[in-house]
Amino acid sequence: MAARHRELHRTGRIGWLRPAVLGANDGIVSTASLLLGVAAAHSTRSGVLIAGVAGLVAGAMSMAAGEYVSVRSQTDTEQAEVEIECRHLESDPEFELEELSAIYVKRGLDTALATQVASQLMAHDPLGAHVRDELGISETLKARPTQAALTSAASFAAGAALPLLTAATVAQANLLPMVSATSLVSLAGLGGLAAYAGGAPVVPGAMRVIFWGALAMALTAGIGTLFGAIG
Repeated sequence: MAARHRELHRTGRIGWLRPAVLGANDGIVSTASLLLGVAAAHSTRSGVLIAGVAGLVAGAMSMAAGEYVSVRSQTDTEQAEVEIECRHLESDPEFELEELSAIYVKRGLDTALATQVASQLMAHDPLGAHVRDELGISETLKARPTQAALTSAASFAAGAALPLLTAATVAQANLLPMVSATSLVSLAGLGGLAAYAGGAPVVPGAMRVIFWGALAMALTAGIGTLFGAIG
C-alpha cells in the first residue's frame, strides 16, 4: 500500500497574505519616506514625530478603506454573477447542462464521460458546480472585504511603527541614516517572509521590496532637502 502524503498548498493564504504584505510594506515605505522628507527639511524632532504619527493613522485608515471598497466591489461582482447563473439554471437547465459538459470536454474528458459527470454534479449541487467550474469562484479564493480591510490596516500600522519608533529613540543627528537603515532591513525581512509564505524564492522577493523602498525614501528625502534649502 502506497504511503499517503500530505499536500501543503498556500492558496488559502491569499485572502489575508496579499493585504497583509501590501499594508506592512506601505506602512514602512510611506512612513519612513515621510519621516526622512520632513527631517531632511530641517524640521524639529517633534515636527518629525507628529508627521509620522499623522501618517500612520491616515495611512492605516486609507488602506482599510481602499481595501474594503476594492474587495467589496469584487464581492458585489461575484454575487451578481451568481444571481445570473441562478436565473439561467431555473430558465434553461438543459442548456446549462450542455455548457457544463463542454467545460469538462475542454479539460480533457470525452463527451460521454463529461456529460455523465456534469449530470451527476447538476443533480447534487447545480449552482455550486457552475459557480466553481464556469465562473471560477471558490470558497478558498472568495473575496472577503472585512478581512482584507482589517488585515491591511493592522499590518500598515505595524509596519509604520518600525521607522516611527526608530525616529523617536535615536539622536536627531542620526535620524536620517538610522531610519533609512532600519527601514531597509525591515523591508528585506518583510519581502523575504512574504515570499516564503507564498512559496516563492526568498531573495528575489526581498530584493524587489528593498529596491522600491530605497527609491521612494531617496526621492522623498531629496524633496525634503530641496525645500529645506529653499526655506
